Amino acid sequence: MPPPRLLVFDLDGTLIDSTLDLCNSVNAMLAHFGKPALPNAVIAGYIGDGAAMLVRRALGDPGDFDSGDPTADAHPETLIREAVNFFIAWYREHKLDNTGLFPGVRSALETIRARQPHILMAVLTNKPVAPSREICTQLGIALFFFQNYGGNSFPTKKPDPQGLLTLIAEANILLAARSEPPLQPTDVIFIGDSDVDIITARRCGARTLGCTFGIAPHTLTAAQPDALVHHASEWPAALGL
Repeated sequence: MPPPRLLVFDLDGTLIDSTLDLCNSVNAMLAHFGKPALPNAVIAGYIGDGAAMLVRRALGDPGDFDSGDPTADAHPETLIREAVNFFIAWYREHKLDNTGLFPGVRSALETIRARQPHILMAVLTNKPVAPSREICTQLGIALFFFQNYGGNSFPTKKPDPQGLLTLIAEANILLAARSEPPLQPTDVIFIGDSDVDIITARRCGARTLGCTFGIAPHTLTAAQPDALVHHASEWPAALGL
């Protein structure tokens, strides 16, 4: 395989350890609507498909509880929208209470950049784009990425390939400006911790690197990424850099 020319990273469970802040935000939302808290391990199993799906899974059947608004209770979708909005607002205020980079992430990104100065890197997450970019900026890794797209950047989310295809197209514009040839599918590697990331990459013909230290490593078994790492410090070697 040729060395990669474009690396696309998932965020939660790959670059950042955000599980506790996500769990706390879900339980704050549940408390707001009079629902009992869920164990963090249960909530962690709901993460990965965007904020709306996380809230839906945590709520279960919206008809099982009273929001205090008869109109909303009569229209579960209205209730879900209110719950999603509450969750997002809470999370934006508390997204960095406990969240940090996984060990080895910063040094691995620095090593990749030092060994391959012209390599392009980007983030593609199902988290809303605003907190994704804010977190990367606050944690000091935004400078490594030419783009950062979230779950509300497009009409669809991962594993739909639209976001990854867009990143590839934008990368090709940058490469053309450097008089470099366009990307081939095998020039692209998606790095993530779940089957959602692996499926997204395969739909574009890209290669995959699974991270077993993330939120959903159990899903990688069936997805079978091209390679696996158990620590972010292993990224450069696994990428052949």
